[in-house]
Amino acid sequence: MYETWEELEKSINNCQKCKLCKTRQNIVFGTGNKNADIMFIGEGPGADEDRLGEPFVGRAGKLMDLAFEIVEIKREDVYIANIVKCRPPQNRNPEDDEAKACMDYLRNQVILVKPKIIVLLGSVALKNILGKEYGITQARGKWIEKKGIMYMPTWHPAALLRDENKKADFINDLFLVKEYISSKSEF
Repeated sequence: MYETWEELEKSINNCQKCKLCKTRQNIVFGTGNKNADIMFIGEGPGADEDRLGEPFVGRAGKLMDLAFEIVEIKREDVYIANIVKCRPPQNRNPEDDEAKACMDYLRNQVILVKPKIIVLLGSVALKNILGKEYGITQARGKWIEKKGIMYMPTWHPAALLRDENKKADFINDLFLVKEYISSKSEF
């Protein structure tokens, strides 16, 4: 494990731990407040993210930003990362070996950020972080505590683009996150 952000970021440059390195334009490391109380974890970069090297900058990211505005969460106050740091071809879900190859980078990001809450965006993030036994439909909107961190599984913003009915759930889940952080900062 790396002690500093600089060491961690340097370690991922030119990563070739899995086959995703062959088709990427950019490694999409993560972005935001490196001392955030709230960390968001998605599955992997899409085309816009791969091109720009930053997570959640495409259509799903714009929808997430809109939800942040509604709930009054500032993007610059949170840290955003993904299970895999390189784009899977055709935006498919990361395969198990690809997720495993990136997991040490993500664990190190969590250790350095020290978030109070991790919001798991979608099934891929949920299953890779908390275990394959979890399903997003059953776990969504319910707090799960592990090793001193509170987890809030919710829909991936891309799912909201496919199903408008999930938007209200997503926003309500973000309100729960905001309420939890507000209640903890009062002490």
